[in-house]
Amino acid sequence: MAAAVPLAVLALLLLGPGGRSYAEPLRDSLREELVITPLPSGDVAATFQFRTRWDSDLLQEEVSHYRLFPKALGQLISKYSLRELHLSLTQGFWRTRYWGPPFLQAPSGAELWVWFQDTVTDVDKSWKELSNILSGIFCASLNFIDSSNTVTPTASFKPLGLANGTDHYFLRYAVLPREVVCTENLTPWKKLLPCSSKAGLSVLLKAERLFHTSYHSQAVHIRPVCRNARCTSVSWELRQTLSVVFDAFVTGQGKKDWSLFRMFSRTLTEPCPLASESRVYVDITSSSQDNETLEVNPPPLTTYQDVILGTRRTYAVYDLLDMAVISSSRNLNIQLKWKRPLENGYIHYQPAQDRLQPHLLEMLIQLPANSVSKVSIQFERALLKWTEYTPDPNHGFYVSPSVLSALVPSMVAAKPVDWEESPLFSSLFPVSDSSSYFVRLYTEPLLVSLPTPDFSMPYNVICLTCTVVAVCYGSFYNLLTRTFHIEEPSTGGLAKRLANLIRRARGVPPL
Repeated sequence: MAAAVPLAVLALLLLGPGGRSYAEPLRDSLREELVITPLPSGDVAATFQFRTRWDSDLLQEEVSHYRLFPKALGQLISKYSLRELHLSLTQGFWRTRYWGPPFLQAPSGAELWVWFQDTVTDVDKSWKELSNILSGIFCASLNFIDSSNTVTPTASFKPLGLANGTDHYFLRYAVLPREVVCTENLTPWKKLLPCSSKAGLSVLLKAERLFHTSYHSQAVHIRPVCRNARCTSVSWELRQTLSVVFDAFVTGQGKKDWSLFRMFSRTLTEPCPLASESRVYVDITSSSQDNETLEVNPPPLTTYQDVILGTRRTYAVYDLLDMAVISSSRNLNIQLKWKRPLENGYIHYQPAQDRLQPHLLEMLIQLPANSVSKVSIQFERALLKWTEYTPDPNHGFYVSPSVLSALVPSMVAAKPVDWEESPLFSSLFPVSDSSSYFVRLYTEPLLVSLPTPDFSMPYNVICLTCTVVAVCYGSFYNLLTRTFHIEEPSTGGLAKRLANLIRRARGVPPL
């Protein structure tokens, strides 16, 4: 009988007036997207976007139930009367010269800019309290934001969402360039997602892989948008974006080929059950690059074209909600391969691994006559262990010479002879015809100077340590092994007494 009460209450909740079933329509939605872009430099950029839209006016309505929209951010909007909030945490710098324009640009470190409603009386106080709360939510050093690093721009940072006015008095902007982005910032960012990192595109957000990249930027954008075409009501939109750039030559062992598993160490198995859209876009606009052909596997079922950043782009679309995309192999591992013609070789690069193997760079090029070619490689000086230095570390370290192999056109046509019988070194490098001859040249070894530590310090430390150990050990050993004997003082005999009497008479101290 006791179990019938909750069942009756549940039945009343599911039944509407007149005993008919009643279900309130969903007021929120989630769309997740992943855009993979091969960059001109050979790297690969991956941009995640999770868009949560809530058809509710948080400033006018009292909300107590949250489904997809994060409750922590919803309460911030209501408490501090926020119009817009934009927060980004970035490690590295987007190199537009080599990678092209990004979807979303962000400075290195932490960036926060907020538009408050015109009903806020003390903007500076709300700005300070808001930065402290965001510091706790995202485990960042936003609590160091104060009046010394806060500005109020008047020309930049216009509202990105629905706005009735642009009084810049209600705008605050701050940047912390020294903020270091790490796993502590990524974990609370992922917890704001409706599916966290359990299903959908968020399963690829593995911290070990995301922070082993050339560029990492995660952001949160909150703004009001129109709910319908006439904009008679307001909805709130939350965009969580994450952009990373993978070094394809390092992750691909010297090749530009890549796959989802190679980049993220995981594949896609299912969409987020709370998402209305879950798609992966692969940029296949540059189908030919450096005489190479781009091949995407598995072949996409659909493609999408649009003008992005002033350029018409073509994308291969993989819809995770389409059962045909995943059901065939129970997982989705998108692969991209660059195929080059057999007759044209270009560049072979094998990256180095610390203390395991050196760099290897091979290029097959054709140089015109009377021309100068320059090859430059960027490198970073690594810190060596003190046992890895040579006996003369101030002299520097040698880098192996480069090798140049070429077929040089011959000035004089040689007669065809038997290669085995030819004298000198002709038989060492045979050629197919007499119009050219083979030459192999070597450059000079490169001497690189590295920072040299003070090698006298280990000697001083060893000497001081040995001295302290010897003194301590000797003292303890002496106390543990020494034998103490108590000797009774002797009073002396008759001869000593007579001697002392004589010494007193002569004024000499006694014995």
